[in-house]
Amino acid sequence: MNSRLFFTLVGGSFLLAAYAHYFSGSEMLKFASASLAIIFLAAWLGKSTESVAHYAGDRIGGFLNATFGNAAELIIAFFLVKEGLFDMVKASITGAIIGNMLLVLGLSVLLGGLRFKEQTFNGRLAGHNASLMTLAIVALFIPAVFMQELPPVEIGTLSVVIAGILIVAYILWLIFSMVTHKEFLSDIEPDDHGEAAWSKGVSILMLVLSTFFVAVVSEWLVHSVEVVSHSLGWSELFVGAFVIAIIGNAAEHSAALLLAMKGRIGAAVEIAVGSSLQIALFVAPTLVLASLFLGQPMDIVFTPFELAAIGVATFITISITKDGATNWYEGVLLLAVYIILGTAFFFA
Repeated sequence: MNSRLFFTLVGGSFLLAAYAHYFSGSEMLKFASASLAIIFLAAWLGKSTESVAHYAGDRIGGFLNATFGNAAELIIAFFLVKEGLFDMVKASITGAIIGNMLLVLGLSVLLGGLRFKEQTFNGRLAGHNASLMTLAIVALFIPAVFMQELPPVEIGTLSVVIAGILIVAYILWLIFSMVTHKEFLSDIEPDDHGEAAWSKGVSILMLVLSTFFVAVVSEWLVHSVEVVSHSLGWSELFVGAFVIAIIGNAAEHSAALLLAMKGRIGAAVEIAVGSSLQIALFVAPTLVLASLFLGQPMDIVFTPFELAAIGVATFITISITKDGATNWYEGVLLLAVYIILGTAFFFA
């Protein structure tokens, strides 16, 4: 797409969302325009991240995309916590985790596999990702099991302790994967990555600016989402797990798909799976700790539906990525599970 046309669409969608937010009385228009703006802004974010990854390499580029892409989820969830909408927060966390592992990775593997018969990435990285996913499942499962035996105060304390442990584990993983064992987890990258969209300095500036605007529009989205969900008769579980999660994951969608279709499945896996891990091990625990300072303590107890969805998504993702190779049919399998879960959540 022509750069001028691209930025015209980005700017136009942002102005429409701003007009609806400040001057329109229609919550549906506010929600629709904010959602549209986030999608276009996320495309800008994805383009910026791809340009940065050209200079930084696939692993760091994927980590940057996961981090900046999760800014939308974190900010949306922060405002939901502030409003006391804990069920929607946990549903959005669930949706973000399964959305990245099933929808983002599934589309990346499918579309990349249609261009390349088989794509490979570092098998050691796949093994470590599997271990971290298992840690996330254990950490989310334990509070739900003990909830029946412990009083609410102790469940709150247990949630804070688990949140702290997960954050420390995630920080140590970053040190392990980015510093001490960086060479063991790097991919053999294709020779031709093409040209970067911008210079290194401009790429970083674009990444920062696009993240800022995604954050602004995400805050607008929160103000209308509850009214819209009630008017449409959708449950908080479905809205949080699928509507908000899909919109919030738009950045990962665009960047991962672009990279997978260029034969860079290692970077796409790093974005999709890395983003899920970051949400489970860092974003969710951070929200638990932040809720204490907001005077709205939130525990880390998820519903059986949410735990089942995360567990199923983790199981099939580990099964498909454990060999360090992907093909288009494996993408179909991931998407099939996502559709099954989405249908179940809609009727829940």
